Amino acid sequence: MAADHYRAATENGNHVDDPSEDALFVLISGLNGTDDTFVVIQPDADDPAWSASVAVLNEGGQEIVRRDTSRREHNVAIATSVNRIAGHLIKWLAARAGQDTA
Repeated sequence: MAADHYRAATENGNHVDDPSEDALFVLISGLNGTDDTFVVIQPDADDPAWSASVAVLNEGGQEIVRRDTSRREHNVAIATSVNRIAGHLIKWLAARAGQDTA
């Protein structure tokens, strides 16, 4: 079954369709600096209008990138609290749930 709104996928192939805040927390917490360094969240579309990613930084913490071409948005932030990252992302994603994905 395809995601209704979006999919979160990690570098090593773990994925969750329409993830909850808790699911995002688990995916982000599982990232490491060797073989699973990022998670990407976006609609299941050929050319999605928006996406978000979280990547592990070598010096510690995570880099969060949020893009939305329809709103001319491109934000980059660095954070260390996985709980806060998941909370902020779920709110950002909720604002895009009804948005056209193509």
